[in-house]
Amino acid sequence: MFPVDLLTLNDVVMSSPSQSYMEHTQSTSSGTLWFHLSQTLKIKIDEDNIRRVPLFDDEEPDSSVLTLQHPEDPERVAALFLCGKWWSVESVLQTSCDARSGLVLVQSMVERVIMFLLSRVVDRPHQQQALFSLHPRTETSKLLWRDGQAVGFYTIKLKGSLCDGWSGRCFLLPVLDTVMVRRGYRRRGFGLEILQDFCTWFSSEQFLGLSSPLSYSMAAVCRKFLQHHVEHRERLYEVQAPGDWNQRRNIWLNLQLRSYEPSSEETQEREHVY
Repeated sequence: MFPVDLLTLNDVVMSSPSQSYMEHTQSTSSGTLWFHLSQTLKIKIDEDNIRRVPLFDDEEPDSSVLTLQHPEDPERVAALFLCGKWWSVESVLQTSCDARSGLVLVQSMVERVIMFLLSRVVDRPHQQQALFSLHPRTETSKLLWRDGQAVGFYTIKLKGSLCDGWSGRCFLLPVLDTVMVRRGYRRRGFGLEILQDFCTWFSSEQFLGLSSPLSYSMAAVCRKFLQHHVEHRERLYEVQAPGDWNQRRNIWLNLQLRSYEPSSEETQEREHVY
């Protein structure tokens, strides 16, 4: 069993054991504790390499998780404290439930921890900043599961949801906001699967959005998808919030006009991320 298969943890259930553990670690004078990351590597568990890391883009005290930092890279997370014990990052990303396969709606707190790992920890370049910002705690999302592993996710801005916390503006159409697939699972058609799932999920909507700016790699996914799904060519728009008509660009039209060109970094990598 892995954390995602255990209790459907909420903030309080997660934060209370973590707080107790930190207090115990700070006050105990017992022998040294170690976390065995592998057969050849163990990490000392003490105040110096335990951090309390926020999960969401808010300042709620219960929106955090304890992490154990890697000895070779202080910015690299080696393990997380969940369900009363330490788990390696790879273990948190696993499931023993055969029914958890494909794209699954995020509902539990542990699933949001997995989103945090995928967006902020996994595939993070050595000693570089995370590629994604923290997501809101109520972000509508789906995790992508394959062979017992969480390999990606996507997030949605629902029609009618607030664009931000200060303007009062609301999205005028559903918007596919963030897409992430782990590096080792790219070029397997998962980007197409995510786009198909998004279009099917909101089949009753006449128009759908993808967040602007559209990356070259995502534009490549859209090109391949729309070449085979003519019925969606008039549905998909690149949009800026809140998605009024003057904030939309038809993706298929702009693909024909060659509006999406790779950035210098994408040209150098020559790799579609989906």
